Amino acid sequence: MAQPKTWRARRTSFMHRVHARRAARIAAATAFVSAPEPRSIGRVSRGRQFIAGNFLFAGHLVEGPNLSIWDVAGDKDVVAGELQSCRWLDDLVAVGDDRARAKAQEWVFDWIDRYGNGTGPGWVPDLVGGRLIRWINHGFFLLRGQSSERSTQFFESLAQQTIFLARRWNVTAAGLPRFEALTGMIYAGLSLEGMEDHLGQAVAALAADCDTQIDEQGGIPTRNPEELLEVATLLNWTVQALDEMGHDCPDQIKAAVGRVAPTLRALRHSDGGLARFHGGGRGIEGRLEQALVSSGTKALPDATLYMGFARLSAGRTSLIVDAAKPPSGPASINAHASTLAFELTSGRRPVVVSCGSGTNFGENWRRASRATPSHSTLGIEGFSSARVGVPGRMSAEHDMLTDGPTIVHFGLQKPDGKRRLEMSHNGYQASHGLTHARVLDMSFDGRSVDGEDLLATLTEADNGQFAAALAEAGLTGIPFSIRFHLHPDVEATIDMGATAVSLTLKSGEVWVFRHDGSTKLQLVPSVFLENGRLKPRETQQVVLSGRTMSYATRVRWSLAKAHGTPDAVRDLEQADPMDSFDD
Repeated sequence: MAQPKTWRARRTSFMHRVHARRAARIAAATAFVSAPEPRSIGRVSRGRQFIAGNFLFAGHLVEGPNLSIWDVAGDKDVVAGELQSCRWLDDLVAVGDDRARAKAQEWVFDWIDRYGNGTGPGWVPDLVGGRLIRWINHGFFLLRGQSSERSTQFFESLAQQTIFLARRWNVTAAGLPRFEALTGMIYAGLSLEGMEDHLGQAVAALAADCDTQIDEQGGIPTRNPEELLEVATLLNWTVQALDEMGHDCPDQIKAAVGRVAPTLRALRHSDGGLARFHGGGRGIEGRLEQALVSSGTKALPDATLYMGFARLSAGRTSLIVDAAKPPSGPASINAHASTLAFELTSGRRPVVVSCGSGTNFGENWRRASRATPSHSTLGIEGFSSARVGVPGRMSAEHDMLTDGPTIVHFGLQKPDGKRRLEMSHNGYQASHGLTHARVLDMSFDGRSVDGEDLLATLTEADNGQFAAALAEAGLTGIPFSIRFHLHPDVEATIDMGATAVSLTLKSGEVWVFRHDGSTKLQLVPSVFLENGRLKPRETQQVVLSGRTMSYATRVRWSLAKAHGTPDAVRDLEQADPMDSFDD
């Protein structure tokens, strides 16, 4: 994520450093009253890589079996943020042997020696909160075999970080950062002797944020599904920790959990992963299932839109589409211009996807991944449906989405045994006088999806704007493309005289893409961006390209299982993306 450089942000950062150093001078030795049972999920394969000296963070690989983990960030802020939250502890604990314990102890106490005096990049409330959660969760794992002097240093550091949080949580950005900071405070207040006085303040603040930051439909302002999962996980941990220690949990927190869980169910594809929109990925393996089970609610969604997303599902097929206005203001700093883009999954196999978030691969990838061409939707060449930040400007204000759709229509119909989504947005109205409408039909058995994309003017003013844009284009028509990005595991070939594309999944299923012939069909390179990879994965995209010269241009297309492809296939092949660094 781009680091804000505004005067206000610089002042906040300076005050963080001041309070960190003040907290570090406090001799607040303490001990565990009790420690919540560890609930965070680590990956054994990643833990083994750390032990072997292979450090892959945010697309940045450093190799060195004798390196401290604190020496791998270099000047990369996004890597430093990943390191300082200490989430890697979960992976070492997942391995759980003596070598993993030795590495965990070495690196945690190295942090205390290097940064325990209030210096370094880790004294930011959300990072401190995440670090407290991991250190407390794995406290007994970290302290086993340590000297009394080292144990005292460990508890002093926990107390100092808690005091810092008590002083600085309230200047943390609303949303996930503050949820993480407050959850860390709650863990400390419950678990550490002498920190009990901070518990009530943190619980009350978290309850208030549940009311203001989680809406009635269980959504959050960023509309990032993976971020919603992280929020749900933190709230579940809080509810469980309070219950274990005999404390009452405010109704606001419990109610928020009850609102979020059905929304997460709606945003889950048939393969168990989350839809990848607005900077979010599919989620850490097992975390979504854990969050849904821990929520204690089996309620199904009762809305037609879930955090602004619509869903069609039948048989073993799921389709999720971004059917609302994009986030705005500070919540849009990582948001994407993806209005009316969709993802399609068949059984355990993603078929049509978005490129994903490029944050971990550098600023150029991050910016490109936010633009409309990185999503499976229609776009006018050279334009996104929302303006994505300002190139070269790294402040928060210049990284927000602007000039996006102001009107997005959505409707769910059920004609002739199908389920139909009817949607439109005016993201190209100001620039070209055009409204993009999209209709998606899914058959009752999930074997086919019929699509229709329309570019049209709606008013006389639109006609005038379109005529001006057409004249500027040299009367050759306004170029547009409809993109369908494919998952890297999909094998795509053009056939039937270049009128169709066969899509073969690793499960053995075959889907066929067809169109009405009004546009040029191409199969061109694309990329798939995901965490845990050293660089973007190569893949392909189906592109329908054309030019609009009239007040209404319509393109029809379809995706359907090939005849002879069964409704269900035996699909047992699995791969852990963290097993290697290969692409």
